[in-house]
Amino acid sequence: AAPPRVFAFRDARWAPDPVLAPSAAVRSPQPVPLVIDNGSFQTRAGWGCPDPTVPAEPLLRFRSLAARSRGARGGAGAETQVGNDLGSPEPLRWLLRSPFDRNVPVQLELQELLLDHVFQRLGVSSQGCVDHPIVLTEAVCNPLYSRQMMSELLFECYQVPKVSYGVDSLYSFYHNRRQKWPCSGLVISSGYQCTHILPVLEGRLDAKNCKRINLGGCQAAVYLQRLLQLKYPGHFAAITLSRMEEILHEHSYIAEDYIEELQKWRCPEYYENNVHKMQLPFSNKLLGSTLTSEEKQEKRQQQLRRLQELNARRREEKLQLDQERLDRLLYVQELLEDGQMDQFHKALVELNMDSAEELQSYINKLSVSVEQTKQKILQSEVNIEVDVVDSKPETPDLDPLGSEQSLEDMESINEFEPLFAEEQPEVEKPVAAVQPVFNLAEYHQLFLGTERIRAPEIVFQPSLIGEDQAGIAETMQYVLERYSKEQQAVLVQNVFLTGGNMMYPGLKTRVQKELLEMRPFQSSFQVHLASSPVLDAWYGARDWAVDYMNREEGWITRKDYEEKGGEYLKEHCASNVYVPIRLPKQATRAAEVAAPSRTLASGTGEQG
Repeated sequence: AAPPRVFAFRDARWAPDPVLAPSAAVRSPQPVPLVIDNGSFQTRAGWGCPDPTVPAEPLLRFRSLAARSRGARGGAGAETQVGNDLGSPEPLRWLLRSPFDRNVPVQLELQELLLDHVFQRLGVSSQGCVDHPIVLTEAVCNPLYSRQMMSELLFECYQVPKVSYGVDSLYSFYHNRRQKWPCSGLVISSGYQCTHILPVLEGRLDAKNCKRINLGGCQAAVYLQRLLQLKYPGHFAAITLSRMEEILHEHSYIAEDYIEELQKWRCPEYYENNVHKMQLPFSNKLLGSTLTSEEKQEKRQQQLRRLQELNARRREEKLQLDQERLDRLLYVQELLEDGQMDQFHKALVELNMDSAEELQSYINKLSVSVEQTKQKILQSEVNIEVDVVDSKPETPDLDPLGSEQSLEDMESINEFEPLFAEEQPEVEKPVAAVQPVFNLAEYHQLFLGTERIRAPEIVFQPSLIGEDQAGIAETMQYVLERYSKEQQAVLVQNVFLTGGNMMYPGLKTRVQKELLEMRPFQSSFQVHLASSPVLDAWYGARDWAVDYMNREEGWITRKDYEEKGGEYLKEHCASNVYVPIRLPKQATRAAEVAAPSRTLASGTGEQG
């Protein structure tokens, strides 16, 4: 039998990003481009500089999230934390906000927070302006309004000299080009929110035949969370989204044949050999399971001492309060005996009393209460040694005048009362006879069987979560059928997989199997996986920025922004296709007024 596969959750905390000092090479002889991969899951930023002294990798990597605390009651203002400064997302899950709706940035005030974080941590002075060109990724077929707001933010708020927009998956395709550029291929990109099928012909995106599936890593994590919460309702709170993402990244895989793989999991031997057990954190202390009779007696003694101390403290506080009230009432009674009637009646009104008889009644009651409290304090000091079994602790007297009581103290008293009830002496059993009912560590384990393949399968079968969409295979076949047989043969020779949701083991084999089923007999195809599906988008954007640094192609200058609007896009090999807004020409107000008058005049002439 295979050894038990027990894995502990890492629950890694994010380390805050340091403030980096920019190298001199990023500013001389001219400011080099700043490359930002603006993903819905993670933001990556670094320099597009050919100088070997500047790292050719993203210097910042953080989740595209921001949280604004509510602020302390003492008057401290709300504090906003971004990305890795959050430490861990779970305690702030209900305060987290993202600038993205699916994969399109729509909350520009949150996007500004992310950009501020990037510029600050990379050592870019953003007080006056950011004098570096910006290379920024955007969604496939990005809405013009989103690009307009992003350009307005960059040009108006940060005063950048120029900006270039490109599609992240096309940048990854550009970085992993295996043929002479420009080349053709079918790009399958799956990220945190969406999956795209992008046909590329001669190095340019064919935007008319692009297709999107509204499923990605986020939906897989939510689906896995629901599966495990239904399976383990006792650990509902411990099954968090962060842990589900960890399971997806490290323990899930894509089945080559989903139905056949499910049949394998029905075999007990296969299940035992392939199940992954995720260990949840737990405490080794079981109440009452390993305590000896002496330890139980000592524990009761400690509880009794704490309760006696609590009663003594409450009696002293009550005595002090009653004594102060009694002194106050006696002072008012002295006013009556001295004949100071005006002050006496004024004091009665303050005490909410009507007569001297009522005052005397309250004085008598308080005197009795003070004397009783003193006697109890003396008695408790004498009777220090108390038998735990035979004695019953005194319940603290209630204040007859309605003094306020601590809710916490009362709860602690109610908690200890069952411990001091009358009990019949029983013969203590040997310690060895007390055994735990179950294995506590095993109780806090999540057994991952078919869940390992069910969650990532949704990109091929969206119907598993009730989505009325086509999966990757059907969408890929639909896109290919929109081309001629010759173009299809060219596209399938370079099927390129990229994106963080494409890193499952077995996914490349599954795509090859699906292509084998849909392609003609004895036809050839090739499937390639990106060298780094997560980071190749940034690497490709950096490659493009270095290649086109001193060229005008693909760069939108401030002059272009002012003349052609924020939605304007200069196309390049890794960009979207620019489709300008064409509004119908509106007639002028003067022409609208003149038209009815001409109609009225012509009608009058006909009648004449």
